Amino acid sequence: MTKRNTQQRRHTIISLLNEDGEVSVDELALRFDTSEVTIRKDLSALEKTGLLLRRYGGAVSVPREMTQATTEVISANKQSIAKAAARLIKDHNRIIIDSGSTTSGLVQELGRKRGLVVMTNALQLASAIHELEYEPTLLMTGGTWDPHSESFQGQVAEQVLRSYNFDQLFIGADGIDIERGTTTFNELTGLSKVMAEVSREVIVMLESDKIGRRIPNLELPWSDISVIVTDDKLPDEAAEKISEQGVRVIVAPYSS
Repeated sequence: MTKRNTQQRRHTIISLLNEDGEVSVDELALRFDTSEVTIRKDLSALEKTGLLLRRYGGAVSVPREMTQATTEVISANKQSIAKAAARLIKDHNRIIIDSGSTTSGLVQELGRKRGLVVMTNALQLASAIHELEYEPTLLMTGGTWDPHSESFQGQVAEQVLRSYNFDQLFIGADGIDIERGTTTFNELTGLSKVMAEVSREVIVMLESDKIGRRIPNLELPWSDISVIVTDDKLPDEAAEKISEQGVRVIVAPYSS
């Protein structure tokens, strides 16, 4: 069975799940004229990407509260930032994409990249990555579902991350404290720190109006950050101060 046939079969399984809410191994084996062992491998692979949950004799859809994450359209400005950030990714890179509305735009820019290995902690991102033409090797952190960030967090996720090493981490931020680094409203910062720890390069993606926000929770200090990708409304003075921290600043054209 070719890889393409395997991918097509798995896409069909997800479509059937979306229609019926559940599938059984024996029915799928008959439908695709293949062995139950092959179907179990399909379901196992799809479960690892967060697209379904295994049950005895088959699988069920992921509960809506876990997949009903933000459905807002990514703004043109965030997509412009994502496009600039994607230029930093080379074929065959091993990358982490953290959950978030700005980082989610990055997936749309990966369509022509080959041989990527992509880790994420967000179900929606995993689903979008799974649909890419040159399907990357997709990894998920697993862990405890956090409805606030709509992502997996916690010790299990941290342990999974520490089992790998990556070329790049792409992560957003609620704000930038010019003196300290990235800040967040979310008190769960442990996973972000581990993501940075296992990545050679940390790229923060955010809109310029978030720079200067002094939010209490420090997420990543400047010493952990390699690159800031933002829009060209970033004030020159702020760009200079960030550069003085040893961080490269990339600006994308602002899009309203």
